[in-house]
Amino acid sequence: MWTGSLEFDLLLDDVHSLKEKRSLVRPLIAELHRRFSVSAAESGHLDLHRRAAVGIAVVAADRAHVVEVLDAAERLVAGRPEVQLLSTRRRVQSSEDE
Repeated sequence: MWTGSLEFDLLLDDVHSLKEKRSLVRPLIAELHRRFSVSAAESGHLDLHRRAAVGIAVVAADRAHVVEVLDAAERLVAGRPEVQLLSTRRRVQSSEDE
């Protein structure tokens, strides 16, 4: 079994309140979940209205599939015009890595 996680550090364009932030972050999380069947959640910068951290996790039988899903998710987030991808943090590990 392989697991992978990816955390995105995002700068949100033209956002002036936490309510506006939610209106950008929630649809992004829903799209990640729907398109890639990953677990996704806002994972940081909860009190800042122009910053967001979004994390995703995936489990698969082989490493190649995990890497493929994480790469596709990163491309999707990087291509969104309303967010600026500042950095990503990725982890891929096998159940035998202990």
